[in-house]
Formats: sequence, structure tokens, C-alpha cells
Amino acid sequence: MEEILINVTPQETRVAIVAAGVVQELLIERAASRGLVGNIYMGKVARVLPGMQSAFVEIGLTRAAFLHVADIRDHKDQPIEKTLAEGQPILVQVVKDPIGSKGARLSTQVSIAGRLLVYLPKDPHIGISQKIEDENGRAALRERLRELLPADERGGYILRTLAETASEEELRADLAYLRHLWQTIHERSAGAEAPKLLYQDLSLAQRVLRDMVNVETARVLVDSRENFQKLAAFSERYMPQVRARLEHYSGERPLFDLYNVETEIERALSRRVELKSGGYLMIDQTEALTTIDVNTGGYVGSRNFDDTVFKTNLEAAQTIARQLRLRNLGGIIIVDFIDMDSAEHRNAVLEELRRAMARDRTRVTLNGFTALGLVEMTRKRTRESLAHVLCEPCPTCTGRGAVRTAHTVCYEILREILREARAFNAREFRVIAAQPVIDLLLEEESASLAMLSDFIGKPVSVQVETSYSQEQFDIVLL
Repeated sequence: MEEILINVTPQETRVAIVAAGVVQELLIERAASRGLVGNIYMGKVARVLPGMQSAFVEIGLTRAAFLHVADIRDHKDQPIEKTLAEGQPILVQVVKDPIGSKGARLSTQVSIAGRLLVYLPKDPHIGISQKIEDENGRAALRERLRELLPADERGGYILRTLAETASEEELRADLAYLRHLWQTIHERSAGAEAPKLLYQDLSLAQRVLRDMVNVETARVLVDSRENFQKLAAFSERYMPQVRARLEHYSGERPLFDLYNVETEIERALSRRVELKSGGYLMIDQTEALTTIDVNTGGYVGSRNFDDTVFKTNLEAAQTIARQLRLRNLGGIIIVDFIDMDSAEHRNAVLEELRRAMARDRTRVTLNGFTALGLVEMTRKRTRESLAHVLCEPCPTCTGRGAVRTAHTVCYEILREILREARAFNAREFRVIAAQPVIDLLLEEESASLAMLSDFIGKPVSVQVETSYSQEQFDIVLL
């Protein structure tokens, strides 16, 4: 059984999903920068790019959003330049948030999610969640929905996993809610001047009630009375079966402290992840992909080296699956398990990783071991990772993860003084730099500084600036 913790402040909402006493997933939404996925806009085509078969669409954000020809409904295999024109209004939905330097990704294939159904207003198709595997059950569920659809229905639906156990009354309520919502959006779009937001998806807390509460959820704890009352009213209206599991937490200790979530957030921002066996993972996130390196560390095992490696890799597989959810890492992921000679061991580790990834709500594609002994996988990326939400590049190293040594900066300063002396006829040169650099110039490199001063025929003085990072310096001409 799992528990869902919702921590609310006026600035942000944080949601932690806890199972077996361990945080499995973490979601954060800030009031100043709510996610855009699911939002529907009346956009305006800003630019068509025939070479990329794509277009940039203005939807009212700082950066134009991106629309590929494959995401245009009914393009009928025509090139994008024959489908869209600059200045053309177009109804679009965000399918991927802006990430890094990339704008939001759009689609014209609108879908609106309810608790049991996803409504496809422009696609007369009835689909079933892939998690419902029984073919007889899938056919029966499809038939149940067809019987409930009104005669004038032109759209389609996808039945979500929860629909399998839903009553006819619950399905009818979800149908009515989604049809009414689309009617409202359609009316707003009539004559709307682009760019304009027509529909904003639910808040994070509401989406959690809609999408994440299932038969395994023991309770949902909310630490804000005001938001608990709002969520209670929301659940009573749209999902009454969830209301009984919704509780207001009023304890003295902060909710996230009580469940050790704050500590888990700290760990999820670290490169190194300790394994209980004594091994560890090193997780590095780059623009193109994420790499995960598995190491035995202090684990020496009790039988032999192969057994030690196998046990470490098995534990790592479980931890990797949890860390991907916790950190919301997406895109291409490369895992470098410790080398295993036994094909049986490799297959067992891969199967353990598949089993651990099965509970992921995000689509994952997992390939086997490559010729180099690496495991490749992809995880759908629709929003920023935890590190990108909570952190920014270090202003000292500018994201490189390393700074130039004091010796390197010292020699840069000596070269810069020589350059300045040739260009300007100053009376004196003053070096302003961080303490370690100044110490080096006055001690180990004092002879070099004196030689330079003699060579240019001008005095050189030094001054410590405590606010400077090790790489910063100024040469002042006096």
C-alpha cells in the first residue's frame, strides 16, 4: 500500500508518493511557473520550416512553441508548407513543457483527461489502456463504453486503467464531465484572437487525485486545511470514491519531515547514491542523456567476486528505477552495470530492472546489454527534472563542475598585465583577486611577479577581494 503526501504553501505544492516507508516519486509545482502540459491554446503560426517539416507557433509564452508535421491531425501526408501558413490561427495542445533551451512541444490532436476516460474530441476511436492486458476484458470494456455513448458523439475515448473496475454511473459521470468541458473550450475558441489560453489543466494536487489515487493508495494526507477543503469539494463532485481516503494532516511536525522526504530530496540532488550493500551509483545528467555508473564501493561480499558483483547489480537495478522516478530523469539513459561474465547473471539483472521499472507511470523503453556491456533505455520526458526545477548552474564554475586552479588564474593575471602594459602607459598596475590567488602571487610566484614588474618597468600591487570567486580577477590601471 502507498501513501500520498501533499505539502502546500502559497508559493509551491509538493507531492511525495511513499511506499514501504520509502519515497518513490516526487512532484513539484510552483505558482509562478505551473506546468503547461495539457493546456489548450488558440495559437498563431509564426513561422513554417519546410526543411524540418515543422512550424513555430505563438501561444503567448516567451518562446514560440514547436509543432511537427507528425503531430498535426489530418495532415493527409501533405508537407507542412501546404498544411499551414504564417499568421494562421490554430487550436493546439501542449504535450511537452519547455525544457532547457527548447520551447514547448505542441499537437493539434487534442485530448482531455478525466479520471476514468481520456476524451479525443476529433478522433472517433475507442482505445484501452495498455495496462489492461486481458483481451476479453478489453473487449467487454469497449462494449460497455459504446452502450453509454450518446447518439451524437463524434469524438473518441481512451479507457484508463481505473475504468476496469468503475461502475456504469461513474463512467456516465466522467463522460458528462468531459463532454461539458470540451463544449466550454469549443465555445471559447470561437472568434478567439490568438494567442489565447482556452483551457488550463488542473492544479498538481487535483491531478494527483485524478490520476494517481488507485486501489493501492491507503490515504492522501494534505497539510493545509484550506487546500484540504478545496480538494475534498473537488473529489466529492468529480470522484466521490476518493473522498474517504483524503485526510487533513494537522500534526506539529512538518509532514515531509515526518516521512523523511526532505532528506530524500537532498539525496536526489546528489551525484552519488549509496546502496545498502556498500556499493554506490554515480548519476550524471547532461543535455543529451543521463549516465548511471554502478560501483561495488565498500561491498566485498561473502562468497566470491562474481557473487559480489551480481548482488550489487541486482540492488542497483531496484535503486536505479526509484531514482529515475524520484529525479524525473527522461530522454536517453545509459546504465553501466559492473561487468558480469555470466549470461545468466546479466539476464537476471536486466529482468530485475524491467520488474522495478514496471511501476513507473511514465513510458519506458528498455533495451538489453550492448556489445560494450551497457544497458540503454529511454524514459519519456514531458517536464523538467527535479534538479532543473530546484537548482541552477553554479555561478562559480558556470555548470562545468570544476574551477580553474589558483596557479592557472595566477598565470592568466601575469599574461594580462603584460598585455595591458603594451597597450596602455599606466603609472601602476593593481591586481584585484581572490585570497588564494593573491597568496600565491605573494609567496610561491613572488619572483615571477617581481620579474614582470622589472620587465615592464612599472610597479605591480595586489589587493584581496573577498567577494570574488577563485576565477575572478581585475587589473586596475592607476
